[in-house]
Amino acid sequence: MTLPNDALAGLANVEVQREAAGLAQDGFTRIFRLLAEGDEAAAELGLSVIEARARDWAGKGDSEEARTLRLALLISGLDQWGLAWTQAFGLTALPGLTALLGNLRNPLDAQATARFEQQFAAIEAREDNAIDFKVELRRGIHLALWHAMVAGEDREQAERLLQQLGSMMLVLTEVMPNYGWRLVADALAHIQLRCLDPNFASDPETGSLGQEMTQRLYASLQQSLPEQVAKQVMVQASQVVIAYRQAQRAAEAAGS
Repeated sequence: MTLPNDALAGLANVEVQREAAGLAQDGFTRIFRLLAEGDEAAAELGLSVIEARARDWAGKGDSEEARTLRLALLISGLDQWGLAWTQAFGLTALPGLTALLGNLRNPLDAQATARFEQQFAAIEAREDNAIDFKVELRRGIHLALWHAMVAGEDREQAERLLQQLGSMMLVLTEVMPNYGWRLVADALAHIQLRCLDPNFASDPETGSLGQEMTQRLYASLQQSLPEQVAKQVMVQASQVVIAYRQAQRAAEAAGS
């Protein structure tokens, strides 16, 4: 989904926005893994590598404004991953993430800070600003929470993740009344594609609890969303799935 009214597209095109979302996801995943391993020396080294990579990518913009927007996208993405994970798993903080965000922002001088704050605010100023970044970012967060939900054997944790994921999707349709439903539909389409995989039902990591939680997620959204919005979400998700499978079959036919 690419929308024509993205006021930030001139500074960060579709490819850059998607790269920002991917780097934020990769950076957060690496930080979380490092913290879980409990090796402080390895974590410190790993964080320095993540920081260097982020700075290098942000510095590739062709103007001060473009470089600042790249940094703002990265920090926004990392922050949203951290918020989603702390809420979903009842964590008080993620020290490694906090340190990384501080290291990326603290060196900015007064002028650079003002420019950063302006670009950071611009991302959320309009729904369609950085829309490709938002789609890619939310898809990653939603799918990661869904994977965590279906992979566990602890019903209590699965219930908590179901509630968090459903709530996150509902809030998204409220704070983005024009396009939020599209982001939810995109995530549901990718979940449905995963469920249609012949290996999903027999995957020992999913099992009956994972299938039950997925069905409940769909049912909860259909019941909780306004009727028209729910219809839009489900129709859009189905269309994405159909288009993907048709393209997949065409590619298979061309290769045979």
